[in-house]
Amino acid sequence: METLFNKLRWSWPWMARYPWWRSMELLSRMNRRSQPVHLIVVVANHFEPSWSPHGGCLSMKEQRSRLDSWHKEALITSRLVQDHDGTPFRHTPFFPAEQYDHGMLDVLAEMQAKGLGEVEIHLHHGIERHDTPENLRKVLTEFRDTLAERHKCLSRLGGEGQPRYGFVHGNLALANSAGGQACGVDEEMEILAETGCYADFTLPAVNHPAQVRKFNAIYQCGYPLHERAPHRSGPNLSVNGSDTLPIIVTGPIVLDWRRRPQRYHVPRIDDGVLSSHYPLDTYRVRLWRDANITVEGRPDWVFVKLYCHGFFAGDQEATIGEPVRRAWNEILEWAEQYQRFKIHFASARESVNIALAAVHGKQGNPHEYRDYCFKPILDSR
Repeated sequence: METLFNKLRWSWPWMARYPWWRSMELLSRMNRRSQPVHLIVVVANHFEPSWSPHGGCLSMKEQRSRLDSWHKEALITSRLVQDHDGTPFRHTPFFPAEQYDHGMLDVLAEMQAKGLGEVEIHLHHGIERHDTPENLRKVLTEFRDTLAERHKCLSRLGGEGQPRYGFVHGNLALANSAGGQACGVDEEMEILAETGCYADFTLPAVNHPAQVRKFNAIYQCGYPLHERAPHRSGPNLSVNGSDTLPIIVTGPIVLDWRRRPQRYHVPRIDDGVLSSHYPLDTYRVRLWRDANITVEGRPDWVFVKLYCHGFFAGDQEATIGEPVRRAWNEILEWAEQYQRFKIHFASARESVNIALAAVHGKQGNPHEYRDYCFKPILDSR
């Protein structure tokens, strides 16, 4: 009972706003223009080959074996699943800074060179005791520079200047938003901005204390970056509006009403997870589309930020293996047949470039703006 109470308490910030958001979304859909919608699909993979269901970390030999297996599956999937522009389906691996291994990053850089995903930064910190701003800045800067200089990963604004990166916070506690758990640095967002973070991809955090009241949006922090959880609210990105970095790219939060235990409709929260317990299908893609995460003023570009833990037990098949290959091909065929939308598989960096292109008034096929602002240090083409 206590666990259920906590989940409800943590979810209240968005649940209280969900009916109003839903009614506005339905009204927006009624007024939407008839041209096909472009779905920009990103998979933020919390990439942890060391993960063990028994706690602790796997041996380096086991981690390398897991990564090799992932590499093989990713190659097959990229060849068999491609979007309407011919871009292969791939994940964006957010690699944990505290688990750096040069050999594994060499493999990921090789994968990036093949177009199989662009490495970005993931970080678990402040778990045993609160982290400090000085240590956080040091860890982020050193890992950023190692990725850029040794492995030629990450990106630069216009191809110049300091390396830029996307970010996922381990344990979801972005900017100390989980009541002091798994972070401890109130000014984390300010440090992210200083060290080159262009966007955060942590949210949503359903049933977790780190979930804020803002959801189903691409937006800017509404409070000073040195404050705790400055992303708890803020203005959406909009055409001809501002684009203060880092922006917050959330995944969908929608209710899936398909379950009917004992003849009663009991909704399931779909937060964009890819897992064996919640397999991909056409219905879920329609829900993600209806989450209507857009840059205001560009309603035909809809952003779908999914997430997964690719090395959780049993999830590899559901995230990069045969089941997800079959599902995406069915979805692509369905989309082509009914002309409801076009799918564009994107990396985290590409999705932000497309969003910024929308802010700057660009139109048409979002595929043209994959390298609009932030250009990869390692050119994968």
